[in-house]
Amino acid sequence: MSRALSAGHGKQALAKGWGGVPEALHAEWTKARTMPGTIWLLLATIALTVAVGAAAAGAVPCPYSGCGQDPAKVSLTGIDLGQAVVALLGLLTISNEYSTAMIRTTLAAMPRRITVLTAKAAVLTGLVLVTGAIAALGSVLAGRLILPGHGLSPAHGYPLISLSDGPVLRAASGSVLYLALIGLLSLGIATAARDSAVAIGVILGLLYLFPIIAGAVSDPNWQRYLQEIGPMTAGLAIQATTSLSRLPSARGQVSAAGRLGRSRAADRRDHAAAARRVSRPHK
Repeated sequence: MSRALSAGHGKQALAKGWGGVPEALHAEWTKARTMPGTIWLLLATIALTVAVGAAAAGAVPCPYSGCGQDPAKVSLTGIDLGQAVVALLGLLTISNEYSTAMIRTTLAAMPRRITVLTAKAAVLTGLVLVTGAIAALGSVLAGRLILPGHGLSPAHGYPLISLSDGPVLRAASGSVLYLALIGLLSLGIATAARDSAVAIGVILGLLYLFPIIAGAVSDPNWQRYLQEIGPMTAGLAIQATTSLSRLPSARGQVSAAGRLGRSRAADRRDHAAAARRVSRPHK
């Protein structure tokens, strides 16, 4: 009887915890679209990403064949700056409520914090994915129009970049997903810090400090290590369509996956050996 009652209470608690997700999504969507800065930050993300990408495409010279440039990566250079605006959007998604004490009203209406954070993350991710897709499409289009005039043309062995090309599509879609992850990272840090100044300092430090330190370090092993653990350098490696073997994160991720696999295999062997010792009859 007690088990049946506890199971019933567990199901009721679960229903209360997740039954309000549609309402929470509607509430967070209403907040996002009525917050004055949201639309401007989304437009700024698109404008800055496309403008910086177009400027980079116009500044890259390629006077001869095989000049070592990556047309897709050059066109998507604006993501480097656009991510800062996305981080600011993720920060404002929750920091405004903490600064105005509106979070108390939010939690009074929806006591389950996990439901509130899930709704905020879902709305933020949707907005960033749509905005990032527009920005990436505009950047690729700008690169397609500008790069041939600066030597990155079929005459020099560089085909026109197009989303119908698999590597270019991977670079563009990966950039969009990267922006969404930066937004979620910003939301998580802002939730933990509960202070706008601290949160934005931590976020920008994580994004831009690692490349600066890596450039200042003379030891190539430390340079590669910093590039592998830096969110920006490791995440934006998805944009590369040439010289893939020299990506900063490739070796680190493979070696980490190998170490994890070996560790799990060793754990399974240890557990199996312990189980055999326990099951072995004592003489």
